[in-house]
Amino acid sequence: MMTPTTRHFNGSHFQVTEFILMGLPGIYSWQHWLSLPLALLYLLALSANLLIFITIWKEPKLHQPMYQFLSILSIVDMGLATTIMPKILAIFWFDAKSISLPECFAQIYAIHCFVGMESGIFLCMAFDRYVAICHPLRYPTIVTNSFVFKATAFMVLRNGLGVIPVPVLAAQRDYCSSNEIEHCLCSNLGVTSLSCDDRRVNSICQMIMALLGMGSDLSMIILSYAFILHSVLKLNSAEAASKALSTCSSHLILILFFYTVIVVLCVTHLAGRKFPLIPVLFNVLHNIIPPALNPLVYAFRTQDLRLGFQKVLLTGIKSK
Repeated sequence: MMTPTTRHFNGSHFQVTEFILMGLPGIYSWQHWLSLPLALLYLLALSANLLIFITIWKEPKLHQPMYQFLSILSIVDMGLATTIMPKILAIFWFDAKSISLPECFAQIYAIHCFVGMESGIFLCMAFDRYVAICHPLRYPTIVTNSFVFKATAFMVLRNGLGVIPVPVLAAQRDYCSSNEIEHCLCSNLGVTSLSCDDRRVNSICQMIMALLGMGSDLSMIILSYAFILHSVLKLNSAEAASKALSTCSSHLILILFFYTVIVVLCVTHLAGRKFPLIPVLFNVLHNIIPPALNPLVYAFRTQDLRLGFQKVLLTGIKSK
């Protein structure tokens, strides 16, 4: 029987014209109760990252490469959270489960682009700390405003163009049977699992791009921090070593969380057939918790940023 979301194709079978995002597997009847914490996380991600961006933009003392990269990270975080959360909340609140194929493939593209951008910005921030600690005298001539612009432009181009094959290959699959996705967002593997033809090329493409993108980023981040640790251990003063490492602590916390969740997500995906809720939930949380967590970590551990927040907020209150 042909449903409203399918049409005849080649006179023999049906061609899907839209997907149905079912939500969180196994808890469909009460998944709407999760909308409140997810909505709060989304509002936190938007408001905190917007505050960071405005503070760095308005406070001259924060016009430094480290904070400029942080402001770029805040934009990426807002983009990542907004890519998925409005649709997830619409599913939970209004049962708006249908999504057209072009919208679904656009979401796949945006998720891969923003996640890759976040990984790339973490690499830029690691390089910034490497030069600041290992080559402090050369820091002003290496990490300049021009460097920040070029590094950001490279990351935008790398991820904006590099992830195009993922949604393009997904769009070329033949979706001729089920259109129900056991997820609340369009993940590449979740969507292509519904195709009637061979999807191995999609899986291989995603694996290669992950290794070339985030894999190379993580390798260079580890290398940067290995050099930083080697340089710090050579310092004669314990106080100087502690101060040098403290400038990296916020960055390290975010990197460890970001890549640890990716590893856990990959591991739980392998167990997805037995426990389908776990990889889906981790996938959603990986796209919303880092955008909410990043500004909080920097706010709590960076005094200059906290002082900037106070100035911006006090200025806003006085202007009223």
